[in-house]
Formats: sequence, C-alpha cells, structure tokens
Amino acid sequence: MASVLVGSGGFKFTPAVTNINVNDQVIWTWAGSNHSTTSGTNGAAGDDNGVPTGLWDSGVDSPSHTFTNTFTSAGRFSYFCSVHFALGMTGAVIVAAANLPPTVAITNPTNAFVFSAPATITLAANALDSDGSITNLGFFEGAALLTNLIAGPYVVTVSNLAAGAFIFSAVATDNNGLSATNAVTNNVVNPVTVSLSALGREASGSFQFAYTSDVGLRYVVQCSTNLLATNWLALATNTAAAAAVTFTDLNASAAAGFYRVGRLPNP
Repeated sequence: MASVLVGSGGFKFTPAVTNINVNDQVIWTWAGSNHSTTSGTNGAAGDDNGVPTGLWDSGVDSPSHTFTNTFTSAGRFSYFCSVHFALGMTGAVIVAAANLPPTVAITNPTNAFVFSAPATITLAANALDSDGSITNLGFFEGAALLTNLIAGPYVVTVSNLAAGAFIFSAVATDNNGLSATNAVTNNVVNPVTVSLSALGREASGSFQFAYTSDVGLRYVVQCSTNLLATNWLALATNTAAAAAVTFTDLNASAAAGFYRVGRLPNP
C-alpha cells in the first residue's frame, strides 16, 4: 500500500510518482480543496491533457477525503486533477509485475520408494521459473549439499547407501533470488533372504506357496519344468506389502514343475 497527498503545498500530488507491485493499493488523501485523482493517458507525467481513461475517478473533493484504488496489472498509470491539470497537477503510478517463485519437483526417485542396500540412487528434478530463469539448483541429502547445478539436466547420483531413512531435497533459485524446495523420503533396507514355504496344491490346476520379503521391495515369481532351463517363465511381479507374500498359480499343470522367487534389482 502506498499513500499520496493531494494538493499538499500547491497544485501537486506528493509524491508525483508512486511505485507499487501488482495487487497493491494507492490511497490518496486530500490536503487541499477542490481536487480529484482521475486516471488519464498512460504517458509521461504532464502529458495527460485532462483526457480520462475511466480506470478510476475520485470526483472533486476536499479534506479530509480519501480515495483508494487497487492496481491488478503491471504498467504505468498516469493521472491528473480534473480541475487543475492545466496547471501541471498530474501524477503517475508505476506498477511492477509480481515476482513469482520458481517451481521444482523431484522426478526420481518417487516418494517412499524402498531400495535394497547397498543402494545407488539417481536423483533427478525439473525446475521452472515463469517470470525469469533458474540460476541454481541444489540437491541435498538431509542438510548436506550433494551438488549445485547452474543448468539442466538436474541429475546427481549417490552411491553405496547403507540401510536407513534418507530425505533428499532439491532447492531451485531464480534470477530474482526467490527459491522453492521439493523433498522425498526414501528407505534403504538390508534385504532378507528369500525362502519359500507352505507349498501345496489348493485345487486341481492351482498351486500356492508363501515367500519371505521386505516391504517395498519388488519381486518376480517364475516357473519352469526344468531346473537347468535358462528361459524361466515370469508369472508375476509385485511390490511386497508385507514380510511374507502368498502367491497362487491358478494355471498350475499336473506335471512336475518348479518355482522360484527373485528380488528385483534397484532401478
């Protein structure tokens, strides 16, 4: 919000030029009599010639009147006193465009993704500034800076992470000094050995078993009629939701066959 005195010390607006930002207000307060604030042509102060634009008009008034106008767009807005414009009683409001912060989003890994130890993770992010440019993007592991990048692609790799919880963040800064942050939390676990149990035929054409797993890690179930085969058939892949997963093969044949479960590598 900015204040302007109307007619203080003569036929003038004080200050003659007011600088504000988009969506700010200007409040004119009458210090002299028989004046107005009337929007005029958007030229330099003094060239309005009493031609109103219709953006605002307080009407002619005297102390202790006030008038307020909100400026919702950027630009230069000249104005005048409708009674004394010929005496040079003009002013201007200069409205600066709003400085918007940048946006940043970590695109890899996704939040809450689980990795097996030792983990190598590639961090990637996108950053954009709608009213300027990105001048820097920093990747952090907790409070520790991993790298600073001044241009895309915004990618960094962290290696040999032991089991634990990790908070990764990306902080983007624009050319006007504003910044934005996006963070993800990921867990690294020491994986259990996969073992099968509770094997049994449930019904004709159906075979079921359970296997040990780590919540959040991915597994593949395969079958074959030959233990030495190199072309095991993948029956299902899943992300484990519990420490033990039950699998049912609804298309099990009556012939001898073999099953195996493998933990998929980190992406």
